[in-house]
Amino acid sequence: MSAGTVEAIHRYPVKSMLGETLSGMGLGEHGLNGDRTVAVLDATGAIGSAKHPRKWGPLLACRSELLHGGTVRVHLPDGTALAVGDPELDAALSKLLGREVTLAQAPDPQGHRLERAVPDYPGGIPERLRETARPDDSGALVTSGGVAPGTFFDFGRVHLVTTSTLARLRAAHPSGDADARRFRPNLVVATPDEPGFAEDAWIGARLRIGTAVVRVTVPTPRCVVPTLAHGTLPPDPALMRAVAREHRVPVLSLGRLSCVGVYLDVVRPGLVRVGDPVVREENE
Repeated sequence: MSAGTVEAIHRYPVKSMLGETLSGMGLGEHGLNGDRTVAVLDATGAIGSAKHPRKWGPLLACRSELLHGGTVRVHLPDGTALAVGDPELDAALSKLLGREVTLAQAPDPQGHRLERAVPDYPGGIPERLRETARPDDSGALVTSGGVAPGTFFDFGRVHLVTTSTLARLRAAHPSGDADARRFRPNLVVATPDEPGFAEDAWIGARLRIGTAVVRVTVPTPRCVVPTLAHGTLPPDPALMRAVAREHRVPVLSLGRLSCVGVYLDVVRPGLVRVGDPVVREENE
């Protein structure tokens, strides 16, 4: 059964930086090839994530790309482009962030520490975690946890959002733009005839996309990142309040959270391209 068509493919070689838009890419066991293979770390061992915008928000003014041959290149806000591994890049990012940082090209097998600022909108964080939040040196109220072991991913390795969901959010928040880039998806699927949050109905289902097969696992909880400036996209502080009004749903045992999109597990690696049909398969 047809579920939609791939409208856009996005990859983010450096975690929490802007990424690149692709016409096609391999989807492997660990996600989109080349996605989140590099991360910024500080001296405390924290991984760079715009989920804590007071510390890491400037990363969203940088853009990363994966070159032929496997080199990751970072474009800084002043227009300078430097390759990961160049000490000048570490120095430039340290200056941008106001403290010493380095770029890591291999995740710690034991995982990294990830800080998240506590949102002030409903469903922005599990309530039991809100109770454990503490202010840090920046003055922000934060929680601290881990990433998926052996990766730089927070949880899911592939993120999908539909155009019908984005259209629903634009209708609910007409003064904003609900641009897909704010939600940092890997796959944007065109679903012109479906209602908003159509992907909710796919939880547990298998989807064939190009030559790859994925399983839809859980809705994607959203933090403060969609409200921040992303390159030329201005801040939109009210966007997540619209999400909280429109779509708070149960996520695992975490309670009802404000979600946009879904996470995917890769069942069968393959190639996905813009224009590929997304076909829902019968569960085995």
